[in-house]
Amino acid sequence: MTTTPDVLSDYELLAQFKEGQKSAYEEIYDRYWALLFNHARKMVQNDEDAKDLVQDVFSVFWLDGPTLELKTTLSAYLYALVRYKVFNLIDRQKVRSDYLSSLEDFIKKHDYSGEYRIREKQMQALIEKEIAALPPKMREVFELSRKANLNYREIADRLNISDNTVKSKCPTL
Repeated sequence: MTTTPDVLSDYELLAQFKEGQKSAYEEIYDRYWALLFNHARKMVQNDEDAKDLVQDVFSVFWLDGPTLELKTTLSAYLYALVRYKVFNLIDRQKVRSDYLSSLEDFIKKHDYSGEYRIREKQMQALIEKEIAALPPKMREVFELSRKANLNYREIADRLNISDNTVKSKCPTL
């Protein structure tokens, strides 16, 4: 008699997943996704962040599950992963917020916007002058690389030349 997946215990599903049965992982995913999502959403107050967190949890579980040796229940492990991911998200948001505040303070203290634009235009003019001084084929390859964002193969195809010719015309691509 075969047992249907929906009546298997977490322990049995984990054992099957460790044996390589993808269906056991899918059952665990189906069993816990909504519960973990609701748990994460309560903590982060954002549906998209909660979805991303739960997806990260199941990605970690997919990678680590086959070698996982639980000292607790599967549900406790998954909930702990969600908490860990929430704390990481909060840390990243705090770092981002602190960085933006610091940048905002710097901008308020130093008004370099006009001076910066002048220097940027001067630098751009120097770069364009140097590009114009390149030999014609090298300039064409360089411009296709930097301005059209093409790779060696695309440049070679467009100019009907070999990859090696492209590399020799502009080795710094």
